[in-house]
Amino acid sequence: MSRAAVFLDRDGTLVEDVHYLRRMEDLRLLPGAAGAVRRLNRAGWPVVVVTNQSGVARGYFAETFVEEVHRELDRRLAAEGARVDRWYYCPHHPEAGEGPYHRACRCRKPAPGMVERAAAELGLDPARSFVVGDGGVDLDLAAAVGARAVLVRTGQGRQTERRLAEGGGLAGVHVAEDLAAAAEWICGFSSSS
Repeated sequence: MSRAAVFLDRDGTLVEDVHYLRRMEDLRLLPGAAGAVRRLNRAGWPVVVVTNQSGVARGYFAETFVEEVHRELDRRLAAEGARVDRWYYCPHHPEAGEGPYHRACRCRKPAPGMVERAAAELGLDPARSFVVGDGGVDLDLAAAVGARAVLVRTGQGRQTERRLAEGGGLAGVHVAEDLAAAAEWICGFSSSS
């Protein structure tokens, strides 16, 4: 039987959004983020990160750097008793870059490719899951896969909230101050339901 999961955005949700993270010294977990992931882990929720990393397509950094960042985050989270079950990233961009990364794809959020891949590889049910992020693409991803949408006010979240509120686009979206508040709300649901 497929399990429910929590799909997290990375930049602006889990870590500080520094607009194309290019240096390891700029990598910082947001306050309370490790504790939030730990709480989800202890409540039995698989935690999966899905992140657009078009800096690869734009030539700002290589895929190996993205993978190095994720290994470092694994190390930092483990030091806090937390873990991400799997990391997925999209290195493509439909309009920027060149070579194999300059293309439309099914993995770039809000397309459902990363969530579909995680569901297949990890036995997850997106329709019983949550997508947590600070951008409109995260909310659109939740809609695309039938998951519950959670908007955090960190990163670009406050701007996203204002923009969507003006257009009436927050219906069905849970708004949380940060990842810790989102985790608290999610833990009110059963990970096995």
